Amino acid sequence: MRLSRFIQINTSYGRQQVKLLLAQGRIRVAGDVTTEANLEINRFVRVELDNQLLQESQSHYLMLYKPAGVVSSTEHPEHPTVIDLLPERLRQGLHLAGRLDLKTTGLMLLTNDGNWSRRVTQPESRIAKVYRVTTKDPVATEAEEVFRKGIYFRYEDITTRPAALERIDCYNSRLTIHEGRYHQVKRMFGYFDNEVTALHRESIGEIMLDPDLRPGEFRPLTAAEVASF
Repeated sequence: MRLSRFIQINTSYGRQQVKLLLAQGRIRVAGDVTTEANLEINRFVRVELDNQLLQESQSHYLMLYKPAGVVSSTEHPEHPTVIDLLPERLRQGLHLAGRLDLKTTGLMLLTNDGNWSRRVTQPESRIAKVYRVTTKDPVATEAEEVFRKGIYFRYEDITTRPAALERIDCYNSRLTIHEGRYHQVKRMFGYFDNEVTALHRESIGEIMLDPDLRPGEFRPLTAAEVASF
């Protein structure tokens, strides 16, 4: 929103009066005096008029180590949710930047910044997501080539984007995908009638799950991690 419009909405001043306030240097944004009526601001920036606070909302960016048995949701009637793992003071306004199913473990990102989460989750971003996959049977020899070419999902009538498979041993692999279709990893291995018995997300883009975190624990993202999106 433009700064001038924000001032009009949140005060009793009209358009011409707001121009005068700006010209007189009576408005501060993020601590600095500004005269720019068209300055774009978001809901996390501090705005003051004559030292009166009009807006101050703290942004939160968190990584969480999701355990199995916890739902990727803000509320659920049967299971604990990832929000339940956080202290009460942080829960307000948080949402999930991507989900994991009930049994899947690993990295989750949570924020109250809608613009940031859209950059993480929108399909056009093609952000790499890395999973460690354990399967019931040995991974098929042709899996790497098939995943690289893409697999047709009849239900959505789409072909998956090229994915990279790294074999750790016969039953464990590391898979990198660039989208987030419904149960995508399990369905990709299901193409070979091979059941995924354990699934763990290690990273999203440049953000890797902190090795010091235990299941159920979280920490704020660093400034560099936030800026990576």
